[in-house]
Amino acid sequence: KPMGGVNGLVVRGGYLAAEFGDTLRTDMTYSVAKSYLSTVAGLAWDRGMLTDLDAPVRELLDDPVFQGEHNGQITWRHLLQQTSEWTGTLWSMRDIADRRKGVDREIQTPGTFWEYNDVRVNLLGYALLLLWRRPLREVMHEHMMGPIGGTDDWEWHGYSTSWVEIDGQQMQSVSGGTHFGGGVWTSSHNHARLGLLFQRNGRWGDQQILSEEWIRIATTSCEIEPVYGAMWWLNPNGMRWPKLSHTGYSANGAGGNFIWVDPDNDLTVVLRWVHPEKAQDCLAEIAGALKG
Repeated sequence: KPMGGVNGLVVRGGYLAAEFGDTLRTDMTYSVAKSYLSTVAGLAWDRGMLTDLDAPVRELLDDPVFQGEHNGQITWRHLLQQTSEWTGTLWSMRDIADRRKGVDREIQTPGTFWEYNDVRVNLLGYALLLLWRRPLREVMHEHMMGPIGGTDDWEWHGYSTSWVEIDGQQMQSVSGGTHFGGGVWTSSHNHARLGLLFQRNGRWGDQQILSEEWIRIATTSCEIEPVYGAMWWLNPNGMRWPKLSHTGYSANGAGGNFIWVDPDNDLTVVLRWVHPEKAQDCLAEIAGALKG
C-alpha cells in the first residue's frame, strides 16, 4: 500500500495534546505489528489459555513445526523474545531468509541466542492462531481495540500462502511485520490508544483490559538482550535511546514508525514516517517541552 505522509500525535495525561499530519489514515506499520502480536499473547495469558511461558509450545500445540529434537525445545517465551532459533520453512519462507546475524552461522540452543527474525515472528502468529482458533484480528478487536475505542477500519494481513483450515474454516495466519508483506495497517489514533493502554498498566476507564502482570512481562528485559522484552523495545539505563526516559519503551517499525510509551512523563507519542535517526531527538524535544 502506498505510504501516507509524516504524521504523529502526543497524548499527555490521557488527553490528546497535539497532532500533525493525517493521523486518521489507515496505513502500514511494519514491525509495530510485533507489539500487537505480543498483546494477543497477553490476552490469551489473561484468560488462562497460556499458563506457563516457559513450557514447550508443543505441549499445547500438536503441529509439525514444533516437533523434533531442536524445535521441540522452543517455548512461548522464546518466541516472544526472539530467542527461539527455530529452523524450518513457514509460508514458503525459510528461517534463513531473515537471519540477520549470519546465514551460515551455527544454530544455537533455543533460549541462548537473540536474533531479530520475521520468519520466526510469523511462527508466533501461527501458534497464536492455533491457540485461539480464530483470526487474530477478530481476537484483538473484540477483546482490546473495540473496548478502548479503536476504529473498526484497521486491518491485519498475512500472505497468499498463509491460509490454513481450522475447525472447518479457512483462516489466514497474519504476519508480525511487513518484511515480506502483510502486517497491521491502522491509524495513528489507534496506535495511541494501544500505547496509552500500556501506559495505564492495562486499564481503560473502569475496565482492566490487560493485566498489570502481562504489562510487566511484556516490558521486562530478555536476559540475553536487555533492550528487548516481549516484542517491545526497552531502554534500560538509556541503552537504546540515551536522551529519553530509562523506563520508557516503544513499538518500532521500519520507515520511522513508533509508539513511544513514557510512564514517567505520563506520555504516549506516536510518530509515523519520521526519519528513524531523528526519532530520539523528536521525542526528547517533546519531553523537554513538557518540563519547560
